[in-house]
Amino acid sequence: MKKLPIIFAGLFACITAFAQEQGKVEKPISKKELKRQRINEMVRQEEEGVIAYKKHLAFGLKLTSDGYGAFIEVARAQSVRKSLLFQLEISERKHPKEYKQQSDQFVFLEAPLIYSKQNFFYPVKLGVQQQLVLGNKGNKNGVSITGNLGGGLSLGLLRPYMVEVEKNGQRTFVSYNAVDSAQFLGLNSIIYGGPNFGTGWNKLTVTPGFYAKPSVRFDYGRYNELLSAIEVGMTAEFYTKKVPQMVFSEPEQFFFSVYVGLVFGRRK
Repeated sequence: MKKLPIIFAGLFACITAFAQEQGKVEKPISKKELKRQRINEMVRQEEEGVIAYKKHLAFGLKLTSDGYGAFIEVARAQSVRKSLLFQLEISERKHPKEYKQQSDQFVFLEAPLIYSKQNFFYPVKLGVQQQLVLGNKGNKNGVSITGNLGGGLSLGLLRPYMVEVEKNGQRTFVSYNAVDSAQFLGLNSIIYGGPNFGTGWNKLTVTPGFYAKPSVRFDYGRYNELLSAIEVGMTAEFYTKKVPQMVFSEPEQFFFSVYVGLVFGRRK
């Protein structure tokens, strides 16, 4: 009988402890912690040779040393370190001697004018790049540095630069050619301004060529579905014939430029 109080006390303690354990509410895992766990799992799988994301679709904007451009890119992963990038890019290349004239230089100037500019130059590139992850492929902060190298076909679209002049008593647009060269340069005519966006497209010509493009990309979302990166690189282009851009400058076949670009898209 003397042991009954001890037994009841023990049972009471066990029941109390069980009730307290049941009453505990598990603390929810934060989104930040879930993301960290997911990234750690991706890193572990990549170390075992499992590809985290097999493809991506991306868009980019770039500022070059002689113009600007935009591109679309589709990628296919070959391994955890290698991918193939298929790219379509269009840009506008400007000549270093381009200079917009002011109205005080041409009394009758009514629209912006680049004097002696002969053609707009739009390179359209279709190519492939091999992408290789550099450094530590298991970088847990999700940032990776990749080296890209490739090239392909470049189509140089030439759109005549047309100026508005007075010709035969009427205002009309003319381009630089054997017939209208004097009017184009304002030697025996009044220049009222440069072209608008719609002029010259019906006289578009194409000059084919090839290009090579090495670059380095800093990907700040390696383990995220959303792709966000900065890319720096250079482009070398060679065309089958010389490309006339300015009347008083020697046409060139080879073009070299450097660029910086923003890349954004989605992985799957």
